[in-house]
Amino acid sequence: MTIARPAPKPAAVAPTIAGACRQTRKTGFTRKKMNTASKFLIIILSTIAGTALASGFPVDTSRKTRMPPAKRMMRQDSVDHAAMGHAMHNMMQMQQGMSMMSHLYSRNLPMNRNASGTAWHPDQSPMYMYMFHPNGPTGRPWMTMLHYSVFIRHTNQNFNHSDKRGSNRQFDAPNYVMGMAQRQVGQRGLLAFKAMLSLDPLTVGNNGYPLLFQSGETYKGQRLIDRQHQHDLFSELSVGYSYAISPNSDVFGYVGYPGEPALGPPAFMHRLSSFNNPDSPLGHHWTDATHITFGVATAGFRYKIAKLEVSNFTGREPNENRYGFDRPRFDSYSYRLSVNPSPALALQFSQGFIKSPEAAEPDHNVTRTTASLLHSKPLGQPDRYVSSALVWGMNSHDGVNENAFLAETSLQLARTALYGRYENITKSVDELGLRDYFFDYPTTETKLVTINSLTLGMNYRLLQLARTDLVLGAQLTGSFPDKALEPIYGKIPLSGQIYLRITPSLIPMLMSGRQMSHH
Repeated sequence: MTIARPAPKPAAVAPTIAGACRQTRKTGFTRKKMNTASKFLIIILSTIAGTALASGFPVDTSRKTRMPPAKRMMRQDSVDHAAMGHAMHNMMQMQQGMSMMSHLYSRNLPMNRNASGTAWHPDQSPMYMYMFHPNGPTGRPWMTMLHYSVFIRHTNQNFNHSDKRGSNRQFDAPNYVMGMAQRQVGQRGLLAFKAMLSLDPLTVGNNGYPLLFQSGETYKGQRLIDRQHQHDLFSELSVGYSYAISPNSDVFGYVGYPGEPALGPPAFMHRLSSFNNPDSPLGHHWTDATHITFGVATAGFRYKIAKLEVSNFTGREPNENRYGFDRPRFDSYSYRLSVNPSPALALQFSQGFIKSPEAAEPDHNVTRTTASLLHSKPLGQPDRYVSSALVWGMNSHDGVNENAFLAETSLQLARTALYGRYENITKSVDELGLRDYFFDYPTTETKLVTINSLTLGMNYRLLQLARTDLVLGAQLTGSFPDKALEPIYGKIPLSGQIYLRITPSLIPMLMSGRQMSHH
């Protein structure tokens, strides 16, 4: 799909969404510490809202360059009809500016296709972001964008089995903020920068947040079990350059420290299908855990609807020091084939050969294979759409294959959203720290257990101010573990949470064939 224009223009781009998180143990996170973190969050959010107000969102992204007659007429029309109202005028300007934006790594693809790293979304994916296009002589070549997500929430895991493992509650605020900047270079080049930060180390804590049956990474040398690790303060600092060989083909390079290699689907917090869910999927370390990698180099080639990319990257996952930068090793490799056969679909298949990803098992290498299908479709109005994902991931190591399957969807109906996630995942008892429970004798054999999980949620937009949304939501998760785990976790553990979510508002999109055509 491409934006119809005489020549591609600089673009602001958007990821999609969702958050990463942490929560407190019953005994760990004091009221005083949370108050301090909350004040810090409020300061950050106030600054963002103030910037939005000062910039007068929706911002005028229209270009001040020469236009062909059709665009000159459109621009003149927006001036001549100013009497129709300031809001209508701003919306026309925003839509006109967006029609001149492109994908982050291609001058000939729509910005909606942007996802985490160099992954692809469907071209019909909605976007929640602020866009800036400075009109001064030094700022004119650049298109910039800002996106963030903050969940202020209370979570209660395994609340119907208070005497069983994993029963825990916590108040926390998982969050991230991402900025992008992009400009054209010459007649065919495109330069892009991305930065993603997270205050999780402050608002979630060092040992992450409670999440039943979750595993992966360590804290104080011990496995994090029934908890999701927090994300690093610096989650992405990357630069990319693409060159348009023709309207149908591009070559590009991407370097990140940290960054995301060509492996897996778009990271969960950037998928529209998981936009409303504060929790990481249980299969995170089977599919998209490499989205924060300290040392990534990717090269890719696109021809029409298909893209092939290869990456060299650091296999080891981030260490426990979430404020610093890990040593780049460039000891692992991956490849990914992405295909967008229609504006509503994005498919990918990828495989990574990862050296020593876990600090707890430094001698174990993993071959990770993933495939995914993402779907996004508008439902007649800009604030009505459905977005879904099917994701499969498999970790192969030591002759064992562990699979994770995920299906998730989100239905947005103006101010109300309904969403759900189903997972089926196979984990070893070692992942859950249960080897001594299942084996009372020394052995190297492995036992696998299966976990099914279903989450259903709903939220409602309470307020929209300065192009910023305040959303109130709740969700309930029912887990269906292997019978061998029931004595430990109980039968059908239930977990729930309530939250306030703060994000930029939805950007109105022009999706008609006159504005876009699919490559």
